[in-house]
Amino acid sequence: MEQRLNFVTLAVADLDRTRAFYVAGLGWQPVFDEQDVIFLPLAPGLVLSLWERASFVAEVGEPSSGLAPITLAHNVIGAAEVDQVLDDARAAGSPEVHDGEQREWGGYTGYFADPDGFRWEVAHNPSPLGEELVAQSRRWLRARG
Repeated sequence: MEQRLNFVTLAVADLDRTRAFYVAGLGWQPVFDEQDVIFLPLAPGLVLSLWERASFVAEVGEPSSGLAPITLAHNVIGAAEVDQVLDDARAAGSPEVHDGEQREWGGYTGYFADPDGFRWEVAHNPSPLGEELVAQSRRWLRARG
């Protein structure tokens, strides 16, 4: 099996509320938005799939309840950009935003929750890997127009 991930699928309670947050609030552009699912491209070969919970349960089964023990990460260049993204999430209606903090490993991170409580880390990772990930993402976004 090749080492890769193409879709991250989140089961959401209210697709209209989720659309309002990601599409109208954060300004993300879907490539598919029909019936019970929205696809938001994130990087070459990677899509965030927001799937109405009832349809998710019918196909996959009942997910566990409570805070999922994962975060989704959005890397940026610099602490000021972390703070701006957190402000954008707050303005989009995030029910929970944790302001950025300097971390002992040298980075600067904060967190926000989407309407279903999925946690997003917004991070400035000053390592070569962190900088390259942001550069790759931005090149890809520019190429998409």
